[in-house]
Amino acid sequence: QVQVVESGGGLVQPGGSLRLSCAASGSRFSINAMGWYRQAPGKQRELVAIIRSRGSMYSADSVKGRFTISGDIAKNTVFLQMNSLKPEDTAVYRCNVVAGMIDYWGQGTQVTVSS
Repeated sequence: QVQVVESGGGLVQPGGSLRLSCAASGSRFSINAMGWYRQAPGKQRELVAIIRSRGSMYSADSVKGRFTISGDIAKNTVFLQMNSLKPEDTAVYRCNVVAGMIDYWGQGTQVTVSS
């Protein structure tokens, strides 16, 4: 069973920054991708950013220029640096790990952007 552990959420004022971390362990298969999703109350879950084992990366248009995903798939770690945070970024952020064609999820970390 793959375990996915996130950290780094919290309360921040608009314009502030947060850094999320995610670490995966226990996979019998190579990890194909690691990424971040978020879900705000009353809204659908959306993909924020993802990094794949071959190095390609994707970020949603809503966060481009503000959020940066980084990490080392081979070391089973991924980070999300979030700058210039806006109230609309408020959501539960969950780390997603794809290993052996199966999705694994962390429990989620709350990010609240408010003055």
